[in-house]
Amino acid sequence: MTTNADEPQPRPRRRVPAGAAVLREDVTEAIRAAVFEELAAVGYARMSIEGIARRAGVGKTAVYRRWRSKLHLVLDVVSALAVQGLPAPDTGSLETDLRLLYEVTSRALRHPVASQIIPDLQAEAARNPDIAEVLQKTVREGQDGIASKILDAAKRRGELGPGLDTDLALDLISGPLYWRSVVIRSPKLPKGYLGALARATAEGLKAL
Repeated sequence: MTTNADEPQPRPRRRVPAGAAVLREDVTEAIRAAVFEELAAVGYARMSIEGIARRAGVGKTAVYRRWRSKLHLVLDVVSALAVQGLPAPDTGSLETDLRLLYEVTSRALRHPVASQIIPDLQAEAARNPDIAEVLQKTVREGQDGIASKILDAAKRRGELGPGLDTDLALDLISGPLYWRSVVIRSPKLPKGYLGALARATAEGLKAL
């Protein structure tokens, strides 16, 4: 049987190289969720890629296609712990803005999963400088990003002076609630605590 060399020949199908498969977003999100659950259940030290994959319902290869190690996976997922991407409250009052910020932050810090993960990562950060750097940068930037906008709005309204020590102000805003919720891990905030904290913080900021 002969063929005409001038006849168009079927083009060979392009073979997708191994390892170049499209990374499905739903799988990626399932793995991220599994990391939070695994951290809360066993902590960073005992956490394994095998355990994460099993909890996510995927193979280990699916995890390694996205992150090359447990450390890189956790460092990536830690960025989701911060209160990032949330709009800063703008009620027209410094005290009310602080109250709304505290309500959002309190819910985040007291979430059952977050309340287990954050202390564990802090303990691990004392031993691992990479985790310490990312944790500090992520949490600080997420919280301070919103608090800075609250301070800027208060300055524009004349509630705060232009010479405000911003670093001190940010510490004053974030410190008390973080101390009670994360450090001493108070099981329940007293009634009216967030409102009283917002009022006291607003007065403290005006005195700076």
